[in-house]
Amino acid sequence: MTERLDVDEVLRSLPAWRSHLGDRPAIVRKLEFADFNATFGFMTRVALLADKVDHHPEWFNVYNRGAVVLSTHDAGGVPRRDLDMARFIDETAAAMGVKA
Repeated sequence: MTERLDVDEVLRSLPAWRSHLGDRPAIVRKLEFADFNATFGFMTRVALLADKVDHHPEWFNVYNRGAVVLSTHDAGGVPRRDLDMARFIDETAAAMGVKA
């Protein structure tokens, strides 16, 4: 089993993320892009990494808005791999002009 991190501690290092309200410990980030094309480009970049590391986010998209939820089911919460994915998402979003 993967070691779960404390969500509050994880969030201290990820100012754009929030605790996800749900049935399991998770973190969420909402993003707004210039348009659908930028949103889809962001999702594609994240999808390429997610497939490579075999760690797939739960996400939602409507036109220029998106939300990403990270939680690892076999860890029962948020382990280091979610923290690493969140940092990649933050870097990718910043490179695409999204404000924190």
